[in-house]
Amino acid sequence: MADPSNRLWVAEAPDAGAVGYAHLRLGPAPGGVAGGRPAELARLYVDQRWHGAGVARALMDRCVDAARAWGADVLWLGVWEHNPRAIAFYRKCGFEQVGTQRFQLGEDLQTDLVMARAIAADHR
Repeated sequence: MADPSNRLWVAEAPDAGAVGYAHLRLGPAPGGVAGGRPAELARLYVDQRWHGAGVARALMDRCVDAARAWGADVLWLGVWEHNPRAIAFYRKCGFEQVGTQRFQLGEDLQTDLVMARAIAADHR
């Protein structure tokens, strides 16, 4: 958390404590992500009881603003191909699929969609 190329936010709700979090980091992006200074939305999780309450959007807005403040020109992420709710949310936030990447989960080889959006201008 002390690394200046990482930012973390925790969303809290009255009488509920932590209901979500986001992790943003500067660093290299996979092929297909266009941009000279990428930032990665490494994690964005919201407790299922809080889906649809605006928590994810508030966290996303924080990430976009912080990436822009860092001078990043593109924001990218990897999302599991079998997570239609997350994919729809990211599309609603301006992300488009630009590729795929594989990862191992136990004995199972999984596929993430790589999604990206430009952030040089305000596209919220």
